[in-house]
Amino acid sequence: MKKVLLWLIVLVIGIAMVTSFSLTGCKKEKVPEEKAVEEVATVEEAEVKIVEEPVTIEVWFHSGKGEERDALEKQIEEFNTTQDEVIVNATMLPEGSYNEQVAAASLAGDLPDLLDFDGPNLYNYTWAGHLIPIEEYVSSELKDDFLPSIIEQGTYGGKLYSLGTFDSGLGIWGNKGYLEKAGVRIPTSIEDAWTLEEFKEALAALQALDEVEYAIDFKMNYGQGEWYTYGFSPIIQGWGADLIDRSDYQSAEGVLNSPEAVEALTWFQSLFVDGYSNAAPAGDDDFYGRKISALSFVGHWMWTPHSEGLGDDLVLIPMPIFGKKAVTGMGSWCWGITSSSENPDAAWKFLEFLIEPDEILRMTNANGAVPARKSALAQSELFGEGGPLNIFVQQLEGGVAVPRPITPAYPTITTAFAEAVQNIVGGADVKSELDKAVEKIDQDIEDNQGYPIAE
Repeated sequence: MKKVLLWLIVLVIGIAMVTSFSLTGCKKEKVPEEKAVEEVATVEEAEVKIVEEPVTIEVWFHSGKGEERDALEKQIEEFNTTQDEVIVNATMLPEGSYNEQVAAASLAGDLPDLLDFDGPNLYNYTWAGHLIPIEEYVSSELKDDFLPSIIEQGTYGGKLYSLGTFDSGLGIWGNKGYLEKAGVRIPTSIEDAWTLEEFKEALAALQALDEVEYAIDFKMNYGQGEWYTYGFSPIIQGWGADLIDRSDYQSAEGVLNSPEAVEALTWFQSLFVDGYSNAAPAGDDDFYGRKISALSFVGHWMWTPHSEGLGDDLVLIPMPIFGKKAVTGMGSWCWGITSSSENPDAAWKFLEFLIEPDEILRMTNANGAVPARKSALAQSELFGEGGPLNIFVQQLEGGVAVPRPITPAYPTITTAFAEAVQNIVGGADVKSELDKAVEKIDQDIEDNQGYPIAE
């Protein structure tokens, strides 16, 4: 009996000890569970912070005219302060060497996320694999709201690679006081543009004024570069020539050095020889500041200084009929997402902001360019019917505008042509200079096997 009682006492004590150990064990386990909960919460908070962290994108843009540059800087500042998903880190590069810097960066694999570039350089950048298509971001409704010229400029190999916020054009800006004093007719639409003979007579009459040192400013102060191609290829195109045979983009022979091109640039050369223009102006303001020139052959981007300098005396005259027809350049700086970008969606978000109608108008009110979207164009006081810059719209819609060649060979084409123009203005033989340009262009095309488009 005593043994049974002793066994029961030992059993009870054992159960109590086991229970105590279990309860103590539970208490010991509870501390790590609380820590685990805290650790999970910390991880979740960290994940939230990662999601909310803004993405920084690198953006390059050219340092164009002051008004244009100022507008873009304000747009970047506003974008960065009105949303917290994307931060734009922008770098401004000199326009004159912009393409060379982009080429160097592409070779080094150091391109930014978003890049602006002059329209015709798109085809070389795309052919070299530096840009990605943006079609997935552009709805059919958005695409239809853009001017056809913007979509044409941004398309290569059947895919859309870029969008611009504005289009462009050339015109003859005139001092109305001088024109009226000289008895020169002032055209007001593309239907009544000056013929070549009228243009020659106007230059002679204006040159005879005491106030005028030279009749027309061709903005030679811009220097040898893209301006020479954009500005002066319309002269040879008006005569019936071109920069390259556009049927297959395989040669400039017989086109750039054709009799028509030689005749056109021989006449252009004579304007400098005869003193109607100045090959080396002292500055930028001979037309709108010093007023020693009666006409200025240049584009929309001079609207602000011209209008401020001449006020009511400023008139915009459509491109004259050079030889066979009137021609103006078209297309302009645009934006593309690079293949180097690790954040293409973020890059698109900023580009999407830039192409909003209000932002387009902010830019075009500053630089006088044609708004790229129809919805923005409809709101523009500058470009609407009766507006002071409506002639640029007439030229884009009336078949006067000619795009620069849609080929990866364009960098060579523009370099060769610009060099020829520089030498021709300096007095070199026109035919010889154009032959040299043709040789350089055709050699580049041959060296690149005709620039085939990858399937």
